[in-house]
Amino acid sequence: MPSPYNMTEFIFLGFSSSQQVQRVCFVIFLLLYAAIVLGNFLLILTVLSSASLGSPMYFFLSCLSLVEICYSSTTAPKLISDLLAERKSISVGGCMAQLFFLHFFGGIEMFVLTVMAYDRYVAICKPLHYTTIMNRQVCVVLVGTAWAGGFVHSIAQSLLIFQLPFCGPNVIDHYFCDVLPLLKLACSDTFLIGLLIVANGGTLSVVSFVVLLASYVVILLHLRTRSSEGRRKALSTCASHVTVVTLFFIPCVFIYLRPSATLPVDKLVAVFYTVITPLLNPVIYSLRNAEVKKAVKNLWIRTVNLARDSG
Repeated sequence: MPSPYNMTEFIFLGFSSSQQVQRVCFVIFLLLYAAIVLGNFLLILTVLSSASLGSPMYFFLSCLSLVEICYSSTTAPKLISDLLAERKSISVGGCMAQLFFLHFFGGIEMFVLTVMAYDRYVAICKPLHYTTIMNRQVCVVLVGTAWAGGFVHSIAQSLLIFQLPFCGPNVIDHYFCDVLPLLKLACSDTFLIGLLIVANGGTLSVVSFVVLLASYVVILLHLRTRSSEGRRKALSTCASHVTVVTLFFIPCVFIYLRPSATLPVDKLVAVFYTVITPLLNPVIYSLRNAEVKKAVKNLWIRTVNLARDSG
């Protein structure tokens, strides 16, 4: 990091200085993280092993689950280990790596959710051309574009922070490294950089959210001509996606589309989009989708039968 100062680490304040509270939080977040990894991995395994889940929608869903595992793993393991540590420190290099991967996977998730909305638009509004428009090659290109978009977004955010000098204090009032807490510690005027960060992160969140909303407005208008059964099935699928989009985008917009200042509530909001949303995604899609529930049941039966035969 191009800084003339000899700062080698940052210190997190975390959630509380109380050892009892930290031990309770350790158990809670450990269970939540285990559920995130297991739930999303199960969803990926179900999609890959079930012939009935071969449509583009489930391909994108498995990609989303992979991103959720990576995204939560950027912050959750460090948070969990710090809850048992007296001194919650992270090296400057580790902090910058965490910052990069947080925005990398967060950006990918935004783009994948947008791609999933486009997939629903094509499926509902252009059903006769769906297999032609959303062929395998197009799906792979869309996912690859989402990863490239996440990389560009993260590079832009990270470069703005990498150039800042940090000379102390080195205490971050958070549980992970992010742009706004780091701006607060910089030993230079960060007004312009703060505006650029808002323009990058905040605008990306808002534009993606508006595109998603617009696509679903078009879908709802199109559904007026469908039968009641067709509307029910389409709305059931769309409702799961809209729920996930809302849970992810609203906290992101709150954090990144405002002046470069930190608020006490930021840590709780961050828990929502780094832990709660990745946990709820497989639950929402599984409980609201009969095909996924049936595929999970069949996978469980095959696994039990295989274990019984091998035993």
